[in-house]
Amino acid sequence: MALPFARSLCLCRRGAKRLGAAAAEARRGISFKLEEKTAHSSLLLFKGDTGVKYGMVGLEPTKLALNVERFREWAVVLADTAVTSGRHYWEVTVKRSQQFRIGVADVDMSRDSCIGVDDRSWVFTYAQRKWHTMLANEKAPVEGMGQPEKVGLLLEYEAQKLSLVDVSRIAVVHILQTDFRGPVVPAFALWDGELLTHSGLEFSLDRASAAASAQVSDGVYESW
Repeated sequence: MALPFARSLCLCRRGAKRLGAAAAEARRGISFKLEEKTAHSSLLLFKGDTGVKYGMVGLEPTKLALNVERFREWAVVLADTAVTSGRHYWEVTVKRSQQFRIGVADVDMSRDSCIGVDDRSWVFTYAQRKWHTMLANEKAPVEGMGQPEKVGLLLEYEAQKLSLVDVSRIAVVHILQTDFRGPVVPAFALWDGELLTHSGLEFSLDRASAAASAQVSDGVYESW
């Protein structure tokens, strides 16, 4: 279940029709925008707050509204919707950036830190044409991804997993084991170019599982 940042979401299920609608929503997963009040001063949101651009100079900090939720040291922005349960899938167009991190983070992570540096954020990072996982400033290589135009992220809260998905093949490339202790939000950091998010998407677990299993036999992808 996806819960808005500032309030709890109360679901009222009345009858089979409402249950069916709730199930369809669960398959579509989280729907979010980027939260401007968390964005570092070097980041600019665009396209209805679904995209983020990096500017070397950035916005003048004195012109930004003062709040404790804004990242102060690193070019990070969080989404506006938190997750406490369920499976959720979203995609990110990454073709216009050569250095970025994408994943999830605790809603209350330190605004003086960067995602992937502490142990309360879980990310996939891309730099120097290579992919890695990153947690508590420790990196591990991710093979078989290349330089796609778009990638997918699959969050399985109860299973404590965050998966990187090859959108072109509908295949899970790498599964990052997590340790969620509370609400988490999609999180993004970048140091050049731009990222564009696509949320509220459906994801075929059966197709992805079959594709991942097939690739395991070739030693490329991790199992589901």
